[in-house]
Amino acid sequence: VQLQASGGGLVQTGGSLRLSCAASGRTVSSYAMAWFRQAPGKEREFVAAISRSGGSTYYADSVKGRFTISRDNAKNTVYLQMTSLKPEDTAVYYCAAASYYSDPTLSYKYSYWGQGTLVTVSS
Repeated sequence: VQLQASGGGLVQTGGSLRLSCAASGRTVSSYAMAWFRQAPGKEREFVAAISRSGGSTYYADSVKGRFTISRDNAKNTVYLQMTSLKPEDTAVYYCAAASYYSDPTLSYKYSYWGQGTLVTVSS
């Protein structure tokens, strides 16, 4: 499966953005999906994950209550709705796909990665 992330950009503190991850080559419903991010000079970190059906989601504590992951299997797309953005949310955001929704915070569980989309939150 190929993943294409989009929707990043420059936003002010407190603003909102919605990221999209479009899948091709295979239906996204075959995979658990997640978003990770990597800020400059920092390691990649888990943001949110969603099971194949969309019935289960999991969030990093740092984004819980502000970000929402969702999926539209009919459109072969996964979303990350981000609200109340903070400067510390500035990072390149990557979507990823895994065969199983197990230990979703672990990056090595994901076999497929998108190219990343940059989110910059200005103070």
